[in-house]
Amino acid sequence: MTELSSPIQTIVLILDLFGTMAFAVTGAFKAIEHKADIVGIIILATITGVAGGTIRDIMLGHFPPHSISNPNYVIITAITGIVIFFLYPKMQKHWDLFLKFDALGLGVFTAIGATLAYQLFGMNFLAMAMAGMVTAVGGGILRDMFVNEIPMVFVKELYASASFLGVVAFYVLLLVQLQIEAATIGAILVTTILRLVAMKYNWNLPKVH
Repeated sequence: MTELSSPIQTIVLILDLFGTMAFAVTGAFKAIEHKADIVGIIILATITGVAGGTIRDIMLGHFPPHSISNPNYVIITAITGIVIFFLYPKMQKHWDLFLKFDALGLGVFTAIGATLAYQLFGMNFLAMAMAGMVTAVGGGILRDMFVNEIPMVFVKELYASASFLGVVAFYVLLLVQLQIEAATIGAILVTTILRLVAMKYNWNLPKVH
């Protein structure tokens, strides 16, 4: 097990909470689009915000998951859902906001998953990739399934692949002996920028014709 210093653990927690909020925004937007009431909005915001991290923790053998042991996760998602409920009339024309929060959440959660896997298993790329990608896409998949849509990760521009390349960046930065802080920030930037650029230029992976 690779021990992370106390300041890094604090940074990881802050980023994890921020990513939870970012994905909760996307869940709240999606719930409102499908005419959910305020309870439905809060529930979908919470599922979207914490599902990926919860699945990751279970995979990595961390019990209870952070989303249960630390009430701040659910508090943040509930508050986010309520805020979006009241602000949505002013925000509904800003669909780009949904996509940008989704891209940012993807980047943050990719980096968090990879960092936690590094803490537990050291330089194990497979563990990093699985933890990073599950954290990043798990909540979004459940969000879309709950509103009876094909998950974005399966059909839209670079999504899971952007997360994977973010993990690759994280691994390479550690290989060249950069500090964990730099590797984490690098993974966030690579994943988020790739996702935003893919949306802008409509980059897609090949599909069957």
